[in-house]
Amino acid sequence: MASVLILVAAGAAVAALLALRLWVVLHSRVLGPRQSCSLLVVAGSGGHTTEILRLLENLSNAYSPRHYIIADTDEMSAHKIHSFEQNRADTTTMLSEYYIHRIPRSREVQQSWLSTVLTTLYSMWLSFPLTHKVKPDLVLCNGPGTCVPICISALLLGILGIKKVIIVYVESICRVEHLSLSGKILFHLSDYFIVQWPALKEKYPKSVYLGRIV
Repeated sequence: MASVLILVAAGAAVAALLALRLWVVLHSRVLGPRQSCSLLVVAGSGGHTTEILRLLENLSNAYSPRHYIIADTDEMSAHKIHSFEQNRADTTTMLSEYYIHRIPRSREVQQSWLSTVLTTLYSMWLSFPLTHKVKPDLVLCNGPGTCVPICISALLLGILGIKKVIIVYVESICRVEHLSLSGKILFHLSDYFIVQWPALKEKYPKSVYLGRIV
């Protein structure tokens, strides 16, 4: 009986420490001054990739290197990224340093919610070693399912004391009154949650409303 109580107490202590560490990570948003910022960008199929690349058009070359995460079957996003980076290289004298990484999709179209839990866990299992290897300064995403395991992996880097990673989530322009599923999950986990419609700002006061940015 005593050993059970000890295990319960130890488990509770560990849970409390992890909760405290999570609170510290989520409330530490300062990114110190530096000449460059390693950026991890989560791209998704279709409109998600188009929107995220429009956001990147306004970023300086200080955000380098740029690491793109795409689903392992998403060839369209890979093509768009290569084209974007080529055009960027043609309009600047600086070397365009970027990399494309692939992970399994968290959820396919029309996939059941039960199996989605399993595929998301599998995607997260592969995401953490990749995120740990890249150790980005900032994660930028806008809603594809792939961003959930990546953002959780980035959050784990901070919880484990490896590195504080700033997570910036930009809700898709097509989300006028309701958040996407990814948005609902990451609203409480991101450092900056940006919406593009005033209706969402009213529903989620802690979000950042900058108007239409894509």
